[in-house]
Amino acid sequence: MHAPVDAVKDDIRDNSWMGHIKATLALGIPLIGAQLAQLGIHTTDVVIVGQLGAEKLAAMVLAGQFLFTVFILGSGISIAVMPMVAQAFGRGDPVAIRRSLRMGLWASILYWLITLPIYLKAEPILLLLKQKPDVASLAAHYIAVAAFAMLPGLLFLVLRSLVSAVGRAGVILWVTIATLVLNAFLAYGLVLGHFGLPKMGMQGAAIVSCIVQYAGLAVLIAYIQLIETRKYELFVRFWRPDWHAFGEVVKLGLPIGITVLAEVSLFTAASLMIGSIGTMELAAHGISLQLASIAFMIPLGLSQAATVRIGVAHGQKDFDALVKASITVIAIAGLIALCGGAMLILKPVYFASFYVSADNPDTPELLRIARNLVIVAGIFQLVDSIQAIASGLLRGLKDASVPMVLALIAYWPIGFGLAWVFAFPLGYRELGVWFGFLMGLGTACLFLCTRFYILVQRERRLLA
Repeated sequence: MHAPVDAVKDDIRDNSWMGHIKATLALGIPLIGAQLAQLGIHTTDVVIVGQLGAEKLAAMVLAGQFLFTVFILGSGISIAVMPMVAQAFGRGDPVAIRRSLRMGLWASILYWLITLPIYLKAEPILLLLKQKPDVASLAAHYIAVAAFAMLPGLLFLVLRSLVSAVGRAGVILWVTIATLVLNAFLAYGLVLGHFGLPKMGMQGAAIVSCIVQYAGLAVLIAYIQLIETRKYELFVRFWRPDWHAFGEVVKLGLPIGITVLAEVSLFTAASLMIGSIGTMELAAHGISLQLASIAFMIPLGLSQAATVRIGVAHGQKDFDALVKASITVIAIAGLIALCGGAMLILKPVYFASFYVSADNPDTPELLRIARNLVIVAGIFQLVDSIQAIASGLLRGLKDASVPMVLALIAYWPIGFGLAWVFAFPLGYRELGVWFGFLMGLGTACLFLCTRFYILVQRERRLLA
């Protein structure tokens, strides 16, 4: 077997605490960096479009939430592929790795084709959800173009599972950074009309999104075909179906996708509720959500590392490694969340001001509204981080159905219900929405951590 593969397995066999810390960071840091760079692509668009005024910024926030909400359900397929590949890797089964990846790609293509009409009919959907007509129209025109960037995005996520499992997550980081730089250059040119390019506004941002997503996918495919992972023969007889593997991907991916969608759609619901309050409040919410999302990329990257680490340890039937790997990633994520949350709480206006132009007359009012929202976002960093890690650990054990039910209960009856009560009957408006979500995330953290503890005790009896 190739040296990099042995190196990953050696990391799992080193059961010292320092060994687990090093291995978690070695895998987690590139994945965190890749998540931050990926978010940076959208953040760059938001910052650039924000220079066009509060209305276009609000439309960009709304479009981004709409696109991401539909996209994230399909991303459950790629998330499902990761533990399947990790466990097969732990068993030393390259055939299972290849089958899982191929059927993951098949399922992703099918999902995009099914959901494409939703993207193309965004405006009537947004109007039905009581969004401002002018904002809904701007958002819908952006969505109609950016929808074609969703397919390469889904395929990229599936292929990321392979390079992560074999210890080459750094490739994902460098590819994503390259697309971030390309996106920033092209967006600055096409949105605002620099570098001799036409000024296309939001439509320019949508076109750039398509360009950079296809470019990133092409580079990753080239790497897989030509360098480290070519021995898996991923694209040989690609059109040959493996219905058992396809069924496993869908069976595991659908509840994972619903789980992720339950949380993401909660924030989409926030955009819709706050959008019904006012355009300025929606723009302030978008700024706060961007800051919270940036901080969340760290535990999200670590949760992916947790899935791989737990999946490989489970595939090797190593209970001690499984326990120590889980404790290590929870401790690292908790410490980082405390630091990140403190920064947002102590300097809310400083960070919010990155997203607005000082010359815009809307800026003082926008920052006044955003200030309190950013503080709440800082408070829930800890519970949001730990619940994300717990989700990743459960996926490493291929546990998806029960976490889906727990997440639905925590995010919607509890989180959304309290958000609506705080916002409207109690009159806390946009701040009340964020209070409710804090309660929902805290409940999810408690539920998922308890579920993982129960499964670890079960694994103790089976593997110890």
